[in-house]
Amino acid sequence: MSDVPADESPSRLIDARIAALDDWRGAALARVRALIHEADPSVVETVKWRGVPVWEHAGILCTGETYKAAVKLTFARGAVLPDPAGLFNASLEGNVRRAIDLREGDTIDAPAFRALIRAAVELNLSKATPKARRKSV
Repeated sequence: MSDVPADESPSRLIDARIAALDDWRGAALARVRALIHEADPSVVETVKWRGVPVWEHAGILCTGETYKAAVKLTFARGAVLPDPAGLFNASLEGNVRRAIDLREGDTIDAPAFRALIRAAVELNLSKATPKARRKSV
């Protein structure tokens, strides 16, 4: 089941979401979106959970939620990703996810963020399993 109306592509919905956020949050979301596409030109944009932008490649890489005080980038499997630059600053207590909260005035280390996206892609690809073949009877 998709949250996307049949006449709207996820990319257009994300464009509209960014445009509707006519403050620093829209600019921050647009910036990280561009960095995600730079890091993984094959990324697929989807929209889930009542309009949350999601970037996928062989599974979810990260989501881009917006709140009054933060843009939250939640990495689906962030707990096992290398983060030598220490970008993860939220949801650190979980066993699976990790997040980056961007607040007004924050900048993101672009090379480190692109490396994190590439690591998430590699992790997803390494865990992807071919669909089981059905046995013929």
